[in-house]
Amino acid sequence: MESTIQFNSGAPAVQMIDITKTFGTVVANNKVSLEIRRGEILSLLGENGSGKTTLMNMLSGIYYPDSGTIMVDGRPVSIRSPKDAFDLRIGMIHQHFKLVDVLTAAENIILGLNEKFVLDLKNVRKTVEEICGRYGFTVDPNKKVYNMSVSEKQTLEIVKVLYRGADILILDEPTAVLTPQETQKLFAVMRNMKEDGKSIVIITHKLHEVMEISDRVAVLRKGEYIGDIATKDTDPQQLTDMMVGRAVSLNIDRPDPVNPVRRLTVTGLTVIDDDGVKKLHNVSFAAMGGEILGVAGISGSGQKELLEAIAGLRIIESGDITYYEPHTGKAVSLLGMNPRDIKRLGVRLAFVPEDRLGMGLVGSMDLADNMMLKSYKKGRLPLTERKSPKQLAEKVVQDLEVVTPSISTPVRKLSGGNVQKVLVGREVEGDPTLLLSAYAVRGLDINTSYTIYRLMTEQKQRGAAVVYVGEDLDVLLELADRILVLCSGQVSGIVDARTTTKEEVGLLMTHLGAMQTEPADDKEVEA
Repeated sequence: MESTIQFNSGAPAVQMIDITKTFGTVVANNKVSLEIRRGEILSLLGENGSGKTTLMNMLSGIYYPDSGTIMVDGRPVSIRSPKDAFDLRIGMIHQHFKLVDVLTAAENIILGLNEKFVLDLKNVRKTVEEICGRYGFTVDPNKKVYNMSVSEKQTLEIVKVLYRGADILILDEPTAVLTPQETQKLFAVMRNMKEDGKSIVIITHKLHEVMEISDRVAVLRKGEYIGDIATKDTDPQQLTDMMVGRAVSLNIDRPDPVNPVRRLTVTGLTVIDDDGVKKLHNVSFAAMGGEILGVAGISGSGQKELLEAIAGLRIIESGDITYYEPHTGKAVSLLGMNPRDIKRLGVRLAFVPEDRLGMGLVGSMDLADNMMLKSYKKGRLPLTERKSPKQLAEKVVQDLEVVTPSISTPVRKLSGGNVQKVLVGREVEGDPTLLLSAYAVRGLDINTSYTIYRLMTEQKQRGAAVVYVGEDLDVLLELADRILVLCSGQVSGIVDARTTTKEEVGLLMTHLGAMQTEPADDKEVEA
């Protein structure tokens, strides 16, 4: 079948023509044709499972296509390994960094290269400084990777690719763990590279970033190429409709809290992990029933440990966690309690953990049995009652539009988005008064993400206190009522999500902002 894509006159940097890739019975890419031009930033969009990363993995030599042709600078090529890709001046910066922590930046850059018998680190450092000066990077060649921030590690990955001579760069979710300020620095560097004639492909879910940084957008849906469009000629709504195949509302509903009441107070919480590392230090805040408290922070700032400590999954070094019963307002300390103790106390606590198939669900069990994990101890008979879990599974599948052959399907066979729907659906069906959610939409497509946002808002309107840990600040500013900002395991600020800005929250995430207080909530807690 001949490709219908029309290429510009003059050879583009890359032409991928009728690329097909299958994994068993799953068709990841089906006759996809894509063009990457010189001196442009191309955004590659698509829902989860649309084949974006698979397509770019074939260009970077990680996978090899089953059929189709890849052309670089107008000539057909065979890319069977990352080395082949580098020989063609193609480099990919993956979402998960490929660095050796105990080595310096310079040592990581030359790692794996066929250098001479004597490594000339002095010349490496000089070349790195030239690259940094040319594009606006900041990299210390002598700094050990384990002493670097997430932003510094990502910068090093890009410099490493440029050192190898890459003219075509592929960035997979590059801003997922960056602050707004770090994102803007990265975008400035990307624009400098574009001006130098580099071709840049960015894989991302964040539509506002697509509109800001890209020149052109290409859309995949269910492994097939839908089309491309100049960024200046489109908008987020049109791009979303192209990705999903139908109209999807991009508005996050945020009703004002109605009679918020204290549901949880955390006072002076300090948590130390098994290695003796202090993950949380003197953390204090209040969570109100009838509101969503967003939690922001650079990855690894203690967000995960905070929710696990509240849920009874972490040993607390010092501090207190107090729960207030919904009807009586009676204060109960949860200090030292495990999840079973908390449940016996009558606390309706729901927890959506970061690790969906490790901590949240059992991958080898079907949907019904995973529903039963929350209820099996209610039975008094020797045999476990299975009718209610099956009914709950059917309800979750219907209400949340879970795509599954049946409720008897093991959850590990579902897509990431459907796994998350099952997990969140199970937790909210327990009618919680306190809902803890860690990165509920990480890696999910827009359609599924907005379903999760709607569920969080519904729980808030029911009077539950929702503590929502998120990494997309734009979403936090639209979804949450207040935002708790963590930096290095400490509270650097608590702000009103309706009046704050992304820049203010970004500064607090890096400890550059002034410590904020929330006198209104303190008064409520004291009342």
